[in-house]
Amino acid sequence: MTNKTYLPTPATQNHNWYIIDAADQRLGRLATQIAMILRGKNKPEYTPSMDTGDFVVVVNAEKVAVTGKKRTQKVYRRHSGRPGAMKTETFAQLQNRIPARIIEQAVKGMLPKNTLGRQLFTKLKVYAGPEHPHQAQQPQVLEVKTIPGEQ
Repeated sequence: MTNKTYLPTPATQNHNWYIIDAADQRLGRLATQIAMILRGKNKPEYTPSMDTGDFVVVVNAEKVAVTGKKRTQKVYRRHSGRPGAMKTETFAQLQNRIPARIIEQAVKGMLPKNTLGRQLFTKLKVYAGPEHPHQAQQPQVLEVKTIPGEQ
């Protein structure tokens, strides 16, 4: 008798949809839980080399919170590839301009830097306000775990 490694097939996988309210949530703690769901690490059939994760819809991205002085000191950079074209802006400036990008970048940094990571990132949908166009998928409301004693 030989031991066989179980590999989930696309037919046996079911990708659920979850909705997370980012209002008054800490950015890093929220991003780690989103990344875990996207990877599928919360499921018993998790396989590192396969997409076993679920879809995540994040609403109220404009109300995400950070601690300390990150609102004024955290800097986001982007570069067009042209010489001297680096643009920088603080957390507060980016939150006013494109609040969804803050959560997207935080989660993207926690995913694998390869083809699988890019595929997983497409399953994340972030919206600045409370409305989203994914009601047809009937997403389940997911409560983000908080640490006791944290405000």
